[in-house]
Amino acid sequence: MSLTSSLLIGRSALTASQLAVQVTGDNLANAATPGYHRRVANLAAVRGNIDSRGIYTGRGVQVQSVRRAIDEALEGRLRANSSSLEATLVNEEVLTQIESLTNELGGQGVGNDLEALFNAFSELANNPGASENRALIVEQGVAVAGRLRRLRTDHIELRGALESELRQTVTRANELLNEIATLNSELVASEQGRSEDAALRDQRDVVLGELAQLVDINVVEQASGSVDVHVGSQPIVLGDQNRGLEVRDRVVNGESVAEVRIITSDERITPTGGRIGGLLAQRDGVVQGTIDDIDELTSGLIYEVNRIHSSGRSFPGLTDTIGYLRVAPADQAVSFNDPANTTFAGLAHGPTNGSFTVYVTDSSTGLVTQTEVFVDLDGVDNTGAAGFGDDTTLASLTADLGAIGSVNATITAAGELRLIADAGFEIGFADDTSGALAALGINTFFEGVDGRDIGVRGEIEKNPELIVAGLEPGSNEAALGIAELRDQGVDAFGGVSVLERWRQTTESVAVKTRSAQTATRASQQVQRSLEAQSAAISGVSVDEESINLLNFQRQYQAAAQFISTVDQMTQILLGLV
Repeated sequence: MSLTSSLLIGRSALTASQLAVQVTGDNLANAATPGYHRRVANLAAVRGNIDSRGIYTGRGVQVQSVRRAIDEALEGRLRANSSSLEATLVNEEVLTQIESLTNELGGQGVGNDLEALFNAFSELANNPGASENRALIVEQGVAVAGRLRRLRTDHIELRGALESELRQTVTRANELLNEIATLNSELVASEQGRSEDAALRDQRDVVLGELAQLVDINVVEQASGSVDVHVGSQPIVLGDQNRGLEVRDRVVNGESVAEVRIITSDERITPTGGRIGGLLAQRDGVVQGTIDDIDELTSGLIYEVNRIHSSGRSFPGLTDTIGYLRVAPADQAVSFNDPANTTFAGLAHGPTNGSFTVYVTDSSTGLVTQTEVFVDLDGVDNTGAAGFGDDTTLASLTADLGAIGSVNATITAAGELRLIADAGFEIGFADDTSGALAALGINTFFEGVDGRDIGVRGEIEKNPELIVAGLEPGSNEAALGIAELRDQGVDAFGGVSVLERWRQTTESVAVKTRSAQTATRASQQVQRSLEAQSAAISGVSVDEESINLLNFQRQYQAAAQFISTVDQMTQILLGLV
């Protein structure tokens, strides 16, 4: 090996150690920088030469590359769990809010109001003639109706708040996608297939990490150094192209529903993780499910109470009453059970085949006449063939009622059934096996269809004496039947009582809340573990870097001493010439 080769070896050592010291200094300078990955200078021996004697001699050292210390698979797992964690946090937040809204543990929830209403009917059953009991029933009925309407409104507002947050979150996600596309472009131009631009890659990883908190993503790196980002199988970033995300509204069952779509292709995406996935899941899942439960409870309560109440008589009887159900003009001549009748097809509890009895009382003589009115909804025409041609319609039922002496039946301009007794006469009802009176809102306690419009019938609010206790003065069949709804299973709720049906809803929310809290704690634990693993690989240890700094310093000093020695040898050689 010539002295010149020795000088070149010494120079390579100086250059390599100098670069290694620079890398170590960069690590120390960024020890507290968020998103920074430790740099590693990869040193390798330069391939040697063979001399005339056939001996290989080394040519020094070189820095092959400076790369980030990173485990891409681990980073992918970290992003995936970050998405999962954010979704569980949203889940827990929303369920906690719903549990707070129902407020059953505070003694001021729907269950308590229902208990009070059924207790009031029980008191009426014990003393059917007491006016104060009827006034209490009106008060409790108004409280129940108001509670259910407010509860539904609260959940509608919660759903609206989730959609508002969804829009803001999607807007932020779109900003991050733009950043990723820009960084892809800059990184490809910077690296040009050569060495790694660690600073740009770190910056891009920080943005990807924030995006993963918003939506569950899959990241695929290309040979050029850029990355493609997918949600499920749908790409949202391809190289330097951001395909874009936005929220668009679509009308479903008369209500506006927000959906997340890709701007360039109008494809709908349904994330399962991240804050966006959590917001979508909770809005369409537990929040909408609770709204549906409130409507189911309310419509069932209205129907079951009205079914019993409408089959009794008030004392005094009715002289002028209007049903609350508004039947569209096009549906008034269509049978109740015809699917083409949109008014009745939309009811949770519509009329069925049966009949009811109309009582007409002459107030001056006390004479009572009874007329049975049939509600034909068997779906069979007069030839015995399947069809709705001969089944009862609002128009035909109005005609049948109007044919009863001293009863005038009309359909109002709004589509409601109205019954007016002749002067000196009163109207009452009994034995409604069809449910037609309850569906039309005649002689009922409640009015409305579900949680949107439930209320105590206006006539009863004005005159509590119209509350039905039984079939005869002093009897209590109706009041007792309504009071028993507290514990008695009913068909509207699949054989469970009204109170039990509401308990099922609140208990389901409570169980889901506890489960969400457990899932959040578990996901947080996994996140801490993954972050610790990532820090062990990519984090900067000041102690370790200080040792590296000393090593590279000694290497530099040794290389300088080596060059100095070779230089002295060269001077000696020249002196001999």
